[in-house]
Amino acid sequence: MIANNFFRAIGDFCTNILFAPYDSFRSMDGWWTSNTMSVFFIALGFIAMFYWLGQMINHHRADEQ
Repeated sequence: MIANNFFRAIGDFCTNILFAPYDSFRSMDGWWTSNTMSVFFIALGFIAMFYWLGQMINHHRADEQ
């Protein structure tokens, strides 16, 4: 019985807290607004990826010396 309540609590947490921002995206009125948010998050991901790759290159160069 305790395990069942534990997994229900995890499900409740994910549904009501972690995924709450996605409900606001779903209820946006315009296609352009929703896609603008998607493009923003994709651009943010690419910026983070290029920063991470640059840091990896810097560490690789430091290891070679």
